[in-house]
Amino acid sequence: MSDAAQPTAAEVRAAAEAVKTALDRHLAAVERRTGDDDTAVFEAFNALASAAEAYDELLYDRYDEVTPFEIPGADGSLPPYAGPDEPHALSLLIRRDYAVAEPQRLLAQARRVAELDDDADTRAVAKAGVSPLAALGVLFGEYEPDEIASRHKEFGLEEGDSTLWVTAAEELPEPGEWLAAPFDHADPERIVCRFDVSSVFDEEDEEAPVDAGARGADV
Repeated sequence: MSDAAQPTAAEVRAAAEAVKTALDRHLAAVERRTGDDDTAVFEAFNALASAAEAYDELLYDRYDEVTPFEIPGADGSLPPYAGPDEPHALSLLIRRDYAVAEPQRLLAQARRVAELDDDADTRAVAKAGVSPLAALGVLFGEYEPDEIASRHKEFGLEEGDSTLWVTAAEELPEPGEWLAAPFDHADPERIVCRFDVSSVFDEEDEEAPVDAGARGADV
């Protein structure tokens, strides 16, 4: 960064004072807490996080120095919540990854399901037994995603990472409103909680392979 673009010493000190003020307000809100869902505490938490992040950035830009603070939203954690305090609707955003570990098992299971379908013609049954794309269509058309997850080995699949986001909304969208692009409007700031499953957690904590979090906790 050029000298002309650097913040002034006064700006850095003002940011430090803003952190002190935010700390006092956060402590006061915690001391007056009326329950686990106290809005004032959430607001004070978010304000403190924002002030600390601003100070950290200015301190680095001016003095090439950092703080020991961990800013919410960094390193893959949730950003400060900006959704409604009393959501009237929820959206669940789910991703599950699978590897096709045993293609022949996948094809055999899909063919069996297709053969049990009274409406399936001979060509569709044959295609399900030789085409992986057709097989996947048959299986995911027959079983709910949760059942696929619980029986994935039967279908020749191997689990990869998965995540579930619970996001808050003011009201339900109109029917069909988002069907053309269902994941385009996923807003991390409206996540109420998220639950992640990954083998990477095995390396961090052998006793807790599932990393689940909610507001105020790492995810």
